[in-house]
Parts: sequence; structure tokens; C-alpha cells
Amino acid sequence: MGMFVFFVTCSLILTLIQGHSLFTCEPITVPRCTGMTYNMTFSPNLMGHYDQDIAAAYMEPFLPLVNLQCSPDVHTFLCKAFVPACVEPFHVIHPCRSLCERVHSDCKQLIVTFGIVWLEELECGRLQDCDETAPITPALTTKVHGTQKTPGHARRDYGFWCPRHLQTSNGQGYKFFGIDQCAPPCPNMYFTDYELDVAKSFIGIVSIFCLCATLFTFLTFLIDVKRFRYPERPIIYYSVCYSIVSLMYFIGFLLGNRTACNKEDEKLQIGETVVLGSQNKACTVLFMVLYFFTMAGTVWWVILTITWFLAAGRKWSCEAIEQKAMWFHAVAWGMPGFLTIMLLAMNKVEGDNISGVCFVGLYDLDASQYFVLLPLCLCVFIGLSLLLACIISLNHVRQVIQHDGRNQEKLKKFMIRIGVFSGLYLVPLVTLLGCYVYELVYRRIWETTWVFDHCDQYHIPCPYQVKIKLLINSYLNTTITELILTGMLYYVGNHI
Repeated sequence: MGMFVFFVTCSLILTLIQGHSLFTCEPITVPRCTGMTYNMTFSPNLMGHYDQDIAAAYMEPFLPLVNLQCSPDVHTFLCKAFVPACVEPFHVIHPCRSLCERVHSDCKQLIVTFGIVWLEELECGRLQDCDETAPITPALTTKVHGTQKTPGHARRDYGFWCPRHLQTSNGQGYKFFGIDQCAPPCPNMYFTDYELDVAKSFIGIVSIFCLCATLFTFLTFLIDVKRFRYPERPIIYYSVCYSIVSLMYFIGFLLGNRTACNKEDEKLQIGETVVLGSQNKACTVLFMVLYFFTMAGTVWWVILTITWFLAAGRKWSCEAIEQKAMWFHAVAWGMPGFLTIMLLAMNKVEGDNISGVCFVGLYDLDASQYFVLLPLCLCVFIGLSLLLACIISLNHVRQVIQHDGRNQEKLKKFMIRIGVFSGLYLVPLVTLLGCYVYELVYRRIWETTWVFDHCDQYHIPCPYQVKIKLLINSYLNTTITELILTGMLYYVGNHI
């Protein structure tokens, strides 16, 4: 019941954030066009202007044509182009091709004289061939008293409009805020330069510590292979997986944003953006290695709980468990490999402009939910269930041999080892899952807040409604927590 309420709440939050109001006709507020035969308009217009104020600003270079009356239809044409007529519910009337050709022919000389740039969207060949003399139905227009905006005027929700410097070329498969051919900005959109520098330095230091700890555990195994027999052998494979994870974060620290971000293109007027998709080979390789070994390390932990359960609950010997090693390897390496291939096929690679690596689910919430959060939750649930069953079984055995002091002491040490390792792994992992859930619930609000804060700077529509929420560094916490998991192996390698 609790899980149902949780998912319903999340759905409602996302619905409220993503919901857009309907596009409807609105009164004309552009002074130059208030005397037209119609008094209702619709946005966006032919040029994609989402607001009448912006349309009026882009109309100003054409005003010399109106002032000099180079054509009797120039005023009508410009108003219909920039502030088109609108009749309820969704019928928008744009200027006709014949009207455009007449105006352009009459005003061609003045256009050249004043150096007016005739917009591509206003090319006559792109307009419809219609009858501009057809009257607008009076019954469908609305009589308005005054056209000035008032403070109480309801703002419309235009959705997210991709800023010009974040737009990408066709065929790259980029998608940001649900808009195709749009990419997130680089550096990170949520943090200041100082916060990014601190985060990157901290990630670099922690990755070095974790790499040394996990490699020390692996070297300990190479020196004395017999020390790590089943059921403890999966600890070594777990250690190897997270040593590679630490190495990837250290490489990302050294690379900075060179792999996770696309360079600025001044010719195309495209700013520095985050890499999305598998077109960038270096980013794709980083993603494959990082995601594969992150998932493999988690699966090896589950296999460790299985071997403990077989040894303690089912009384299997080390030899009997070792006979199943082939199946353990097939699952531990096969499942992460399958998920990695699926993500590559779905083109879900995303650059991380904080740590410098590439991963999945950083901007795509669905990918984060199904390919990161769900697998980790399943592993935690299965592993924790097996651990509880193992502890219950060991406690039962302890009661049976309570008069055997020597065996009881060995059993007690074994239970302590299981408890210590489980705590060292589960506490950071549950923290990581909590960060993922928190981010999943509030990411839309953070994104809307970011648009609200930068809409004037990027000249895009501001959100209709925005609920400003405190953006804690949960995104940074997920990276740091994942690295701390690997550092725990230093203790395990020397105390198990």
C-alpha cells in the first residue's frame, strides 16, 4: 500500500510539472496592429515568436516600409505575419502568398535601401495560396475593451523552447526537456563554478583512495589465493569491479569535460553542450566500462549473499558451492552485459559534466528509473532477504551448539563478519538509492526552476508556474556515495 501511494504521488507531481495549458486566442496588444479588422491573435506566429512583445520587437526593422507607405498592403501584411488573426477555437489566419508578392514587389527598392533582412519565414513561396479578401467571421471574434496587459493577466504556458545555442543538428538523436535536437548546457546547469571545482576535486581524491583500497584487496588475494575460498570468493570479483569503477572516475577527473561535453561551434552559433548518444566514441567507451562494472559489482554482492546462504542456511561445503561457480560468472557478467548492449542500442549514453565520465539516466528520467534504480533496488531486496535468512539460520545453529564453546566462537565471528560487511555495503548503497529517488521526484521541479532563472537570459518563454525547491547536491551525493562503496573493500579484504 505504501509503495502504491508513493508511485501515485510521484505521478501527480510529474503531471503537475509537465502539464501545459491549452493554446487559445488572445487579445492583440501590439499598438501597430490594434486597428486591424481583427482583434484576436495567436502565438507562436510564422517566425516562432511565442509572445506579442517579442513579435513587436522583431517587427520594428520593417516599420520604415509602413511609415513610407511603399505599398497600400504593407501594414496589413506585416500585422498578419507577426500578429496573425485568430478565431476560436484553433483557426489561425496567416497572410496569403499573393499579398506577400504584392508587398515585396512594391517595397523591393526600399528593402534594399534600408538594408532590411527579409526573413526566411516570410518568403512568399512558403506561404499558402489563398484569398486574402475573405473576411474574418465577425461572430468568431471577441470584442475587447482595451488591449494593454494588466498585472492580473493570466500567463500562458508555452512549454520549453530550446535556446538557440543549445540546438543541435539533425540526426544526432539529442533530446532535452522532451525537445528533439536540443542538448543540456555544459558546464553543469545546477551548480556554480566554485561548487563544480570543489566537487571535481573531491571526486578525484576519493577515486584515488577507492582505487588503492580495492587494488590492495585484489593484491592480497593474489598473494594468498586460498584465503578467499567460497563463500567469500565473490568479494574478489566485487573488488575488481569497483577498482575499475574507481579508475573510470579518476580518468574522468583527468579528462575534465573534454569527453563529456561537445566543444563550442562559433560558426553554427552552438554553445558547449553535454554529449548525448553514442556518437562520441570516447564517451561511449567510458559509459560501457563504467555501467557494466557498476552493475556487475552489485550482482557479485548478491551472489556473495547467495553463497553465504548456501553455506550457512543449506550447510553446503566450499567444494559444493565452487561447483556452481560457472553459473555465478554467467549471471554476474551476462546480465550487466545485456543491459549495456540494450542501452547502446537505445542510444542512452549521457555525459556527466561534473565527474567527466559518461553514464545513463543523468537527464533521461525513464532510463534512470529502469536501468539504474530498478536493478539496484532488486539487488538490494534479494541480497537483504538472503542475508536475513542466513542470519536466522546461523542464530538457530548457535542455539543448538551453545554448549560447544569452540564452534560457537567460530560461528560468532562468522556472523560478525557477515554483519560488518553487510552494513558497510548496504548503508552507502541505500543512501545512493535514496538520492536517486529524491532526484527522480524533484528533477522536473529543478529543471523548471532552471528555466525560470534563465528564461530572460536565453530569450525563451518563462514557465507558467514554477515551484522553487531547494536543490541539494543529491546529484553529487550519488557520485560520491558510489565511490565510497568501493573504499569499504579495504576493510573487507583484511578482516574477512
